[in-house]
Amino acid sequence: MKKPRILLVDDEMAFADNLMKILSKRGYDVIVVYNGADAVSMIGEKEFDVIILDMKMPGMNGIATLKEIKKKTPFVEVVILTGHGSVESGIEGMQLGAFDFLMKPVKVDDLQEKVSEAYRRKLVQGKRG
Repeated sequence: MKKPRILLVDDEMAFADNLMKILSKRGYDVIVVYNGADAVSMIGEKEFDVIILDMKMPGMNGIATLKEIKKKTPFVEVVILTGHGSVESGIEGMQLGAFDFLMKPVKVDDLQEKVSEAYRRKLVQGKRG
């Protein structure tokens, strides 16, 4: 099974860059953007299997970004990262079509497991469509 192509969307640059390095070392193809608008335009340019999306970002927040992502690419799987005890935004994201959510600070192993589950679901749905 090929490793999924991941789009990582998080405005905390140090966190995002570090996570990209870790996931890349584990064999994932990862592209990082630091805001929702860039994420939406990147989706127009490249195909992604899984998107890791931070909820709390300045400008276009995670919910607005998720809505645009799902309009453009309904079958991409989205794993939401939410912090600040904000379970509500994670649940709202799932109601809008996200695969699942994790609370920040996130353990890389937990995130990798969620990404793998999301990717498996995308492959199954892709075979149906």
